[in-house]
Amino acid sequence: MMEQTKERRKLGLAILISLFLHLAVGYSLAAFGSAFTPALPLEDKPVELTIVDLSATPPSLVPKDPPFMETEPSKESAEKPKEQTFESNANSIAASKLPATGDAPLPTQDGKERPVVNLETHQFSLPTDGSKPQPEPQSTVAPESKPAPAATTPPKPKASEVPISTPTAAPVTTPEPEQLAMLTSTPPPPIKAPDETEPSPPPVVTESAPPVAPRPKPELSASNYQAQKEETRITGRLTNRGPSSVNAVGTPLGRYQKTVSDAIGSRWYYYMNAKGDLVSVGTANIQAQVDAEGHVQNLRVVSNNANEAFANICLQSFQEAHIPPIPPDLIATLPEGRMPVDFTFISYSNR
Repeated sequence: MMEQTKERRKLGLAILISLFLHLAVGYSLAAFGSAFTPALPLEDKPVELTIVDLSATPPSLVPKDPPFMETEPSKESAEKPKEQTFESNANSIAASKLPATGDAPLPTQDGKERPVVNLETHQFSLPTDGSKPQPEPQSTVAPESKPAPAATTPPKPKASEVPISTPTAAPVTTPEPEQLAMLTSTPPPPIKAPDETEPSPPPVVTESAPPVAPRPKPELSASNYQAQKEETRITGRLTNRGPSSVNAVGTPLGRYQKTVSDAIGSRWYYYMNAKGDLVSVGTANIQAQVDAEGHVQNLRVVSNNANEAFANICLQSFQEAHIPPIPPDLIATLPEGRMPVDFTFISYSNR
């Protein structure tokens, strides 16, 4: 009896294990069976080509927010370039002194390694107003001397004639000694007799010199502000041969940027020329905004690795700059009617 009970238990346990195994295998097939199933071949579709007419929508030649590049007077062009790469104060056509050796839209030229792009070399000059020609003072011509009239001697009275004295209306008072000293004069020379008079010499006529025309002094010519520049080493892709220049188009914003740059730069060079021995080598980045009236707002030093004297000169250049108001047609294109200004000032050891 005991053995039958054990056999039934073994049989029941075997059935349970079998059911569990079947359930586990079935679940595995349901979950991972698709991973081992080969993918069905895709249906072949014909290739479709879309033709777009690019002539109807030509690409824009002016990039959005192009960088600013100043154009020197010697590089100005009346014609606008076909590829308007830069925004500037005047039009210029790209050219390069050397063959193309790079990918940048710049000319290839030799120069010094600098963090800025300069296409030519010249010293700085401060603005001067010049002077107007002034005539020299006219020389005074001595007037012609006229002969003095000959003194006439009164005739002597005859013996029969007695001079009549004119009676005085009031008695003559004798002046005080001090008044006498002031009222007395040198007595005239004695009058000679008619036979003793000397003949008067003929009058001497002096020739008058011709009037001298005033000659104007040489005029001191006025000069405009010019920043100091030194050619930098550039590797560009321009192929037209000629003096280094870029494809730039003159815009109202570019012309006003040039005006602001000249106003601030002229003051900076003035103080650097006067106090350059107080500054150290380094770079300062200054940011500000110019409002519609031309006033500098939100002036701040972003970075400065030179000394404090250099930063003060940079700030003073902004504060004392005579910036004209923003043109009315340009205010509407600026954010909040203000033009942001971001200048980087560099002091070199061989300045």
